[in-house]
Amino acid sequence: MKNKYIEILKASTKLGLTSFGGPAAHIGYFRDEYVEKRKWLDDKLYADIVALCQFLPGPASSQVGISIGLLRGGILGGIISWLGFTMPSVILLMLFAAVISGSGSFDSGWIQGLKIVAVAVVAHALMGMQKSLAPDHIRISIAIACAILTLLIPTAIGQIAIIITAGIFGYIYFKNETIEAAPEMKLSFGKKTGIISWSLFFLLLVLLPLLKPFVQSVYYTIFDTYYRVGSIVFGGGHVVLPMLQKEVDVSADMFLTGYGAAQAVPGPLFTIAGFLGQITAGTGGALLAVVAMFLPSFLLVIGTLPFWSIIRSKKGIQAALKGVNAAVVGILLAALYDPVFTSAVKSPIDFVIVLVTFTLLVVYKLAPFKVVIVSVLLGAIVHAL
Repeated sequence: MKNKYIEILKASTKLGLTSFGGPAAHIGYFRDEYVEKRKWLDDKLYADIVALCQFLPGPASSQVGISIGLLRGGILGGIISWLGFTMPSVILLMLFAAVISGSGSFDSGWIQGLKIVAVAVVAHALMGMQKSLAPDHIRISIAIACAILTLLIPTAIGQIAIIITAGIFGYIYFKNETIEAAPEMKLSFGKKTGIISWSLFFLLLVLLPLLKPFVQSVYYTIFDTYYRVGSIVFGGGHVVLPMLQKEVDVSADMFLTGYGAAQAVPGPLFTIAGFLGQITAGTGGALLAVVAMFLPSFLLVIGTLPFWSIIRSKKGIQAALKGVNAAVVGILLAALYDPVFTSAVKSPIDFVIVLVTFTLLVVYKLAPFKVVIVSVLLGAIVHAL
């Protein structure tokens, strides 16, 4: 039992130290580690989890990591998985906040190398997921259509609508086909825990703002602010930034400094809470802001998984999931172009590094963290020339 938790911590911490490039890249890194290497789950179950987390508010990639931890080691496994994936970047951002003042520039060659390797990682994940989730011409067509729509309607609501539409199409088209059994989703907790979790989620969301006038404390304000933002944001880290900028009492320059720092470290962009909390109220404020920001994700995932594990086994839902999973491939394809490719590849030499890292990852099957190191070195060398 103890070894299981150590295994979760080692796997998630490795991902927390090497997962650069934003949510789409994180999905790729997770798949390499948990599906390909460790075989804790297969592509279909992984895609079902990814699809579910796309519907929930909060950081989707972090929720995927939490979900895999919950499946592997119960609630404690979920907490350990989150700590491993999140805390490396939180610690780095707290250190940034402690020593950096002004606008600070993070535009350097090694950071460019980190952005570039994300292109190879997402492309590799896309290839693997397409083989199992969109193996025929109908599902490839669904994926392409969803990629086109995602690029044309680049909003969180648009993305959810695309997934729902793909699910409806999947249900209509595949409902009369023989559906293979859904991979088992083993959980150590049930619907009762799920209901308690959902109740706590809504209770905190309602009570924290109501009690705020009666509690004069910077720590209470931090918890209320970051919990509320983490509860209602769809679409990932970049969507949370404008909301945070309105809610948090820091200068625009300092906020942009935190944004630059968050882009330079691995892990989810939501860990900018560590930087802002540190600026506002020191180490205690940073840790409280991070916990408050991610707590809604925990409560939502724990609340939803017991019901999802039952619902997804129904034949009609399985038919719909064929469409939904193809849509996930399409959304990942769109993300490969924007923001991953568009933010990383600025010149022919950048694309050369993409080709090198992609070859190392796909042809020579080098471990992703080794490919990250190669890309960082190449980026730094090119920047220095």
